[in-house]
Amino acid sequence: MGVPAFFKWISTRYPSIVSHCIEIKETRIGTEEAVLNQNYPNPNGIEIDYLYLDMNGIIHPCTHPQNKPPPETQAQMFEEIIKYIDRILNIVRPRKLVYFAIDGVAPRAKMNQQRSRRFRASRDQKNQEDALTNMRDIIKQKGYTVPDVVEKVPFDSNCITPGTKFMSDLTNYLQEYISTKLKSAPAWQDLLIILSDSRVPGEGEHKIMDFIRKQRAKSTYDPNMVHCIYGADADLIMLGLSTHEPNFLIIREEFRPTTPNRQCPICMKFGHKPTECKGIEESDDLKQ
Repeated sequence: MGVPAFFKWISTRYPSIVSHCIEIKETRIGTEEAVLNQNYPNPNGIEIDYLYLDMNGIIHPCTHPQNKPPPETQAQMFEEIIKYIDRILNIVRPRKLVYFAIDGVAPRAKMNQQRSRRFRASRDQKNQEDALTNMRDIIKQKGYTVPDVVEKVPFDSNCITPGTKFMSDLTNYLQEYISTKLKSAPAWQDLLIILSDSRVPGEGEHKIMDFIRKQRAKSTYDPNMVHCIYGADADLIMLGLSTHEPNFLIIREEFRPTTPNRQCPICMKFGHKPTECKGIEESDDLKQ
């Protein structure tokens, strides 16, 4: 669900709770990319035992990003998701467990909210398409050149729902990815991997919390374990505090209060809104 503006408020009020991660990126040697050895000590100075991934916080921005053109095919979407997972693993470098949690069927109250949200999203998309058609006509009447409309089916984010073919294909893709990593990646050899896909009921973050509570109830549980959860929802802060774990970290994208540089759907350029579009320049038109 999330709590609007909560992270901004708490990070402003208590700035010392936020620290920036050190990310060592893979280097390119000639035409080959050198793969990082995740067995090396964590450059952030803390060793993470358990990593939990709230996968819906990865799936949504990878399938329909805000600041760059979206992937055109389902295969490209899955590749973007895997790249993002690899990036998080390179930063966190978990030592014992990785838990992939995808949202399953939600409780009835949340289901009603999801239904109204999805109907509203579908309606807004139709209204946006009609508005863009009108804007294109207005720009043409002003004498500007407008590129031809490329007919393509836009990605419907409602596919990111339990029971859809998209989620079934994604689960199969993640299973193949995990299987390949367990066979080939040295850092994965000692890891326990759990994939809780969309067929398991419950939201991803609550499935993670249930798992932590069950681990704490075991007599062999080590209270000094370091837990790290990835997710963008601010309610993860409250959920993390509710576990009473002394070593509980949350990793998320850096909060940057800037206006997203979205692509204009009329001329397909960046840097302006559709209402400010003046079509394409004559030089661009001649090049085509």
